[in-house]
Amino acid sequence: MKPRVVTFHYTLRDPAGRVLDTSAGGEPITYLEGAGQIIDGLDEQLRGEAAGAKRLVQVSAAKAYGEHDSTQIQRVPRNQIPVEGELHVGDRFQTDTDRAAPIVTVVAVDAETVTLDANHPLAGVDLAFEVEVVAARLATTEELRHGHAHGAGGEAHCEA
Repeated sequence: MKPRVVTFHYTLRDPAGRVLDTSAGGEPITYLEGAGQIIDGLDEQLRGEAAGAKRLVQVSAAKAYGEHDSTQIQRVPRNQIPVEGELHVGDRFQTDTDRAAPIVTVVAVDAETVTLDANHPLAGVDLAFEVEVVAARLATTEELRHGHAHGAGGEAHCEA
């Protein structure tokens, strides 16, 4: 089946029911199925949903941001941290100026070292999405070639 472009609103909750994120009151999300633009578990479960569909989508940690990986936690000498000033537990920063450089979370600080966690903040967390599909259409040949959705009708608005 040819991939589609799907537009949806969502409310994301953690296992305790706390709202982590929502598109309510803002713009819906538009993505190309199978292009890696949303987490795999959500992409897989929205396949074939028609415009107007409303459903609860449960996504396991493994199909969301992955399981928490303890090898992604490292102690680093303070003088090697690319951040000026004080660091506090919970601070997040990019490890280099390169856009692809990892974003890490400070999990511990002492006089000489900083412990950093490179896991996504939602790694190891099962997620629940309340979803309303606003629109769904077949992807255009250009969208498939570019690997992302264009406008509502498939018109190109990109440099790719």
